[in-house]
Amino acid sequence: MSNNTKNVSVNFPIFGILGLIFITLKLTGHITWSWLWVLSPFWIPLGLALLIFLIVFLFAFFENK
Repeated sequence: MSNNTKNVSVNFPIFGILGLIFITLKLTGHITWSWLWVLSPFWIPLGLALLIFLIVFLFAFFENK
């Protein structure tokens, strides 16, 4: 008898949901933030990922020099 197991992974898109909530609140007039901050759940994680990539790249570059 074979042992069939399935791994289930659940990803909860917290930044996407938070972004949609902020957009809804902005369009309904409940918050008066600028669009820069309303859309921040979409660009802040990308910015952090790019910053981490840059730090790792610079560290690797100067280690090999």
